[in-house]
Amino acid sequence: MVIMTDRHILTGKGKSDSIADQTIPSHNGAFLPGKRGVCAMTEITKRDLPLEQLRENVEDLGGIWTIRGGGKERQWNGIEYKQGLSGKNVGSQGLSMNVAMVPVGGVAKAHIHDGFEVMLYILKGRVRHEYGAGLRQVLENEAGDFIYIEPGVPHEVFNIGDEPVIAIVARSAADEWDKIIPYDRNSE
Repeated sequence: MVIMTDRHILTGKGKSDSIADQTIPSHNGAFLPGKRGVCAMTEITKRDLPLEQLRENVEDLGGIWTIRGGGKERQWNGIEYKQGLSGKNVGSQGLSMNVAMVPVGGVAKAHIHDGFEVMLYILKGRVRHEYGAGLRQVLENEAGDFIYIEPGVPHEVFNIGDEPVIAIVARSAADEWDKIIPYDRNSE
């Protein structure tokens, strides 16, 4: 049995390993029992910073918090992120935000946001979302476009341009990636 926590993988043997720079097997039936489209077992690649490093560049100025220059680099599901702000480093309770970069030819594997909304603003590049049941619907966006993704909508993101996609990402969840679930496009 594998249990994912904020920073560690707890195995059935009671061993705890850091999840930084690891590929983590995730059993999703435990998160959304009975929901179609959720993978039984999927690999999620995540390179995150330890909590101490997530808090390193944060300045608490007495009610206003800042990270200058975007902070350190992080990675989740084929996307590079700036450090950003979240409950992990500023104590926010219902919001997180950072800047994402999808490399040329990059793909953010199919997934679902479980119980939270996402809004994006594309600063640079072109992206295609394949979304909905079986990922049979398609939407293309480019620099200057806003995107809103409702909770529970399966989607996969492709960089379809000849430059990296750079987008501002805001989530109605302070824990960032903890409620993202892989999705199998062949399940519906």
